Amino acid sequence: MAELTLEIARKILDAALAKGVEKKFKPLVITILDARGAVKVTAAQDGTSLMRAEIAHGKAYGALALGMGSRALFQRAQEQAYFIDAVNTLAQGRMVPVPGGVLILDGSTLLGAVGVSGDTSDNDEICALAGIEAAGLKANAG
Repeated sequence: MAELTLEIARKILDAALAKGVEKKFKPLVITILDARGAVKVTAAQDGTSLMRAEIAHGKAYGALALGMGSRALFQRAQEQAYFIDAVNTLAQGRMVPVPGGVLILDGSTLLGAVGVSGDTSDNDEICALAGIEAAGLKANAG
C-alpha cells in the first residue's frame, strides 16, 4: 500500500470513535490527513465543543510537519520552546504540539496522520492508536 485510501481512513476513523465510546470519553473530533497534509476524513461526535475540529487538525498537521507524533512535539516544546514556537509561526499557527496527533505508517512508509481532540490529550492519543492498529497499520505517537 503506497497511499492512504478513503476506505482505510474510514476504518481508522470508525475504530478510533468506537474506542472513545467504549472508554466513555468526552465527545471527540477525529481528523485524518494523508501524507501530503490533505484531509481524507473528519468527523465530530455530537456534543463536541467549538474548536475541537481545528485542534484535531492541528495535532495531525504538526505530526506531519515535523515527522514525529505529537507526544514528541509536546516533549520538544517543553525542552525547546523557542524552536517549536518558531516552527509554529512558520506554519502560521496550524500546529498543536500536544499528544493526540499520531503518524500512520505502512512499514516505514508514511501514509498520513490522525489527530484526535475532545478528551484529555492522553485519551485522545489512545483513540488514534486504536484506529491505526485496527486498520493493520503502524502508529508513531512520538
